[in-house]
This record gives sequence, structure tokens and C-alpha cells, in this order.
Amino acid sequence: MKRLAALLAITFAVSVPLAGCNTFKGAGQDVQKAGEKMEDAAKKRQ
Repeated sequence: MKRLAALLAITFAVSVPLAGCNTFKGAGQDVQKAGEKMEDAAKKRQ
């Protein structure tokens, strides 16, 4: 039982940072797309 608990703890400890990286990567892509749309809108107004 202790071995299972240790394995679950290790799995959790490794998976949380990886999920966080994907979240920040996705947020960065969203911000980049928003910036591109603003840039396109600014070019159309010129």
C-alpha cells in the first residue's frame, strides 16, 4: 500500500508541472493570435 501511495505521489508531482507548461503555452498562443489580429486591424486603418 505504501508503494502504491508513493507511486501515485510521484506521478502527481511529475504531471502537475507538465500540465502547467501546456497551459502557459496555450495562453501564449492565444495572446499571440490576439496581437496578430490587432496588428491586422491597425494595418487596415492606415
